[in-house]
Amino acid sequence: MTETMEGEKHKTDLKVCIVKVKEEYHVDQARREAMEMAVKIGFDKSASHAIGTSVTELATNLVFYAVNGGTIFIRSVAKENRVGIEVVSEDFGPGIEDVKAAMQDGYSTGGGLGGGLPGINRLMDEFEIVSNMGMGTKIITRKWKK
Repeated sequence: MTETMEGEKHKTDLKVCIVKVKEEYHVDQARREAMEMAVKIGFDKSASHAIGTSVTELATNLVFYAVNGGTIFIRSVAKENRVGIEVVSEDFGPGIEDVKAAMQDGYSTGGGLGGGLPGINRLMDEFEIVSNMGMGTKIITRKWKK
């Protein structure tokens, strides 16, 4: 399913799902879409929940830090003899001033516990972040089916 800013859903195939995230209720929609795709790909319950938790953190960051929200892209991926899921979070917000610090447990610019980005890095198999001040942030994560 594809989620628009207005909350309308459109059918899509297993391979790609796009969720526009601007309001808090979009966070749960993104999580549900990711977990649904994870199950269809064949991830077990534990891995599906790890993916869902990661998407929840990514989408929550879009709501609270990206000014006008952003987009979560979820797709199935294959590489060599592996299948997995890729989750990309993208916004055109203010950017992350100090990415290295943001990746440390306990660091927060918003008064939280500072476990979001480091937690996503631990839960997913691959994690990449690119952030430019005044231009936005793109986070690419992947989890491979074991």
